[in-house]
Formats: sequence, structure tokens, C-alpha cells
Amino acid sequence: MNQETSLTYPRQLACKGGAVEVARMAASDRAALQQFVAALPPDDLLFVPRDISHPKVQDAWMRALDAGTIHSLVARSGGAMVGCTTIYTGRMSWSRHVGELRVLTAPDWRGKGLGRLLIQECFLQALDLGLKKLVAQMTTKEAGAIAVFEDLGFKPEALLRQHVADRGGNVHDLVILSHDVAAVAARHAAYGTGEAGA
Repeated sequence: MNQETSLTYPRQLACKGGAVEVARMAASDRAALQQFVAALPPDDLLFVPRDISHPKVQDAWMRALDAGTIHSLVARSGGAMVGCTTIYTGRMSWSRHVGELRVLTAPDWRGKGLGRLLIQECFLQALDLGLKKLVAQMTTKEAGAIAVFEDLGFKPEALLRQHVADRGGNVHDLVILSHDVAAVAARHAAYGTGEAGA
């Protein structure tokens, strides 16, 4: 599995909210990440298994970028971070062919296609990293996000009841969606299309 991807960043991409710059996340993005996370609604943090608002978790995120176990992208508009992604890979695990995908977007950029754009970028990253499968986890409350993932080819694979506890102690069901990256890559190769998409 490749550890360094050959995709070229940064680059400008268009969505309904206007042009955004998508780039690889680096340690220099830490302050912008703090501001971005601080502005997210509390329910958004249910998307991720760790409290990414905590400085120690953010430090671990930056270290994982350096170690190559997390591959993250940032989306910027006017210099401000408006979205970010992670693909986590366990290089020493029995699921090293699987990437755990997480996507977060700023509230005022929702409904403008940014989440879809970032998921598609992550799909390209997964192909470039040699991954066979992507999985995404979210609470069942996030119906809009689930619909976007399903529209891009992700399928529900498991439902874990009362698996997530929010900061108030309320429990929520967790849905796991997956995408067969290898099958889509094979289909594109068979049809002779170089454009990878979900």
C-alpha cells in the first residue's frame, strides 16, 4: 500500500458555495483546525469517535499525519477552513486494506455540495493509497449526511444500537456505511475511464 499519494494538491474546486481550495492538512493548520472545530455544533462531534475539540486529540491528529496513519484534507474559502477530512488506516492491523473515513463541513457550507466534493476527493485518495474499502460511521440522527454517502455509493453495513453517548449522557444508534473501492476501480478500468468516482 502506498504511503505517499500521487494526487496533486493544493487545487481549486468548485461547489455551489463558490470555489474552495483543497489541500493536504499539515501541522501548520492546527490553529485553523482549532477555530473550525470550535465553531461546529455539538452534534457534529458525534461523527468522530474522539473529542477533536481537545488539544491532546488535536496533537495526536498532527502526529498521525506525520506518521502516515491518517491522511487529511482541508477545504478553505477566503483563507478560512470550511471543511476537513480524515482517512485513518491501520497499517499493522488485519484491516489495513480498509480506510475509516470522516468528513466535517462548516454549518454555513452545508447544502452546497462541499461534503460531496470532499467525499469524492477521499475516494480518489483511497484509490491512490491502494485501499480496497472505505467505511464511514455516523449516528442515525444525521439523515442528511447518510443520504449524501448513500448517493455516492456507500451501503449500510451495520447498525449498533445505543453505541454513542453524547456529552449529556444521551445514547444514540450508530450506522456503519461502506464502499467497495476496489470494485469501483475495477469497473472504471473495464470501461476505460480514468475518472474515479463513487
